[in-house]
Parts: sequence; C-alpha cells; structure tokens
Amino acid sequence: MIRRLETPEDFPGQQRVVWRREPQRLVLAAIAGALWPPMVLTLLIWPPKNWLPGLEMDWRLTVLIVGAVGTPVGLWLLARERERNGRPSTRLGVVWRFMFYGGLLAAALGAMLALVHAVQQWLSAASLGEGLGGSETSLLIYGVGGLPFAVLIGVAYALWAGLCVAFIAFAPQPEVRNRLGVMRDPAGE
Repeated sequence: MIRRLETPEDFPGQQRVVWRREPQRLVLAAIAGALWPPMVLTLLIWPPKNWLPGLEMDWRLTVLIVGAVGTPVGLWLLARERERNGRPSTRLGVVWRFMFYGGLLAAALGAMLALVHAVQQWLSAASLGEGLGGSETSLLIYGVGGLPFAVLIGVAYALWAGLCVAFIAFAPQPEVRNRLGVMRDPAGE
C-alpha cells in the first residue's frame, strides 16, 4: 500500500519539534554529538602516540576536542535562535544548522591552521627566499590541499552531532486540538 504525501509535515524530518524538558537530555545530546563514531573507533584501533596537547598531538584528538566544545556551543546557539524567532522548528532544521555551522567552523579552523604554518615557515627561515618558499608550500599543502578535507570532515562530524541533538534533545511537538472550531478542518470542509 502506497501512502500519498499531502502536507509538508509528511516528509521525513519535517515534523515540528520542541525542546525536551529534562536537562540531562541536553547533556546526553552534547556528549553523544561530541563522540563521533569514526574518530572514537580509530582511536581505539590505532591509539595515538602522543596524548598531550601541543604541536605534536594527534589530529584526531584535536578534532574530538573541537567537537566537545562545538556541540555545546551549537546547542547554546540553537537555544538563542529558538528564543529569538522560534526556529529551527523541525529536526531537519536542527541538523541543517549543525551541518552549516560545522562546515564553516571547519573551514575557518583549516584556514587558520594554514596561515599559522605559513607564518611559522616565514619566521623559521634563514633568508627571504627560503621564507617565501616555505610559506608557499605550507599554504598549498594546508590551504589548498587540506582545506577541502577539513570541510568534509567538519560537515560529516556536524551531521552526526546534529542528528544526536535532533533526536535526543528534541521531541515531537504535541498536536494542537481544534477546541473552538476556528482552525481549518483537515478533511477540507
């Protein structure tokens, strides 16, 4: 039996949602969103050589730290936006915002990393030509070559975090009954 989709709410992710009242749901959503399964599994299978923060820290740990900070910040931004204008009102809107801002954050951090490495090459060079060559190489490797991968990883990570938040921190909005008869009848009468 094929069901006909008649209203926008019939499409997946388009049902209206509201915040869950339990604060432990927000904490659970932030923790689940920060623990992206591909990163956690690769850390378990191939443990990093250096767990301490610094220049030689494993990039997977850096990504997990950014996710652990970014997911609660994303929840806070969602709460502010919902207070201001009531949006996002659907699970799809929650996931879309996480993906959009996660991609922007990944691009900004990737560009900042490229610039930091270019400046480091410039400062550690013995001559002007060596500094220009090192900076150019750093910008090509980290900026041109690494930036698309950073954005791809950021959007994928943000998709996971957005799905966790959309399904753990939000619940379907209860249907409003037509008590006074002022709302349109669903049968079209």
